[in-house]
Amino acid sequence: MLTVATLTRGLKKGLSITWELSKVIVPVYFIITIFKYTPVMGWIARIMEPVMHMVGLPGEASLPLVLGMFLNIYAAIGAILPLGMNTTEITIIAAMLLMAHSLPMETAISKKSGAKVASLVLVRIIMAFLVGAGFNIIL
Repeated sequence: MLTVATLTRGLKKGLSITWELSKVIVPVYFIITIFKYTPVMGWIARIMEPVMHMVGLPGEASLPLVLGMFLNIYAAIGAILPLGMNTTEITIIAAMLLMAHSLPMETAISKKSGAKVASLVLVRIIMAFLVGAGFNIIL
């Protein structure tokens, strides 16, 4: 049953989650926007262009990809927004990050369970690029 207490609790939790996500997304958004208007973005794009071209992405797309792989998906979202990517590019990055996201945290968890983490991380990164290449062909 919907009550005032339920609505109040839901609003508080919603605002709390929004605040937590904003603490990651907003700073990353501003940093990437600053990079975009300085030579830094050009340097990164030129270095990463050959690798990113294999999956149909511009060199700048390496920033959200790396942030998603090593921090979390929310950092990747904060980095994608200021780059002005089209839906195809965003879809490719999203698919890649589904294969390999939050690697340090998930590696620590996998290590506790007894998995060989080096091979696990390598397989996830390779699969991310294979999925990206596949989506690039399909889309």
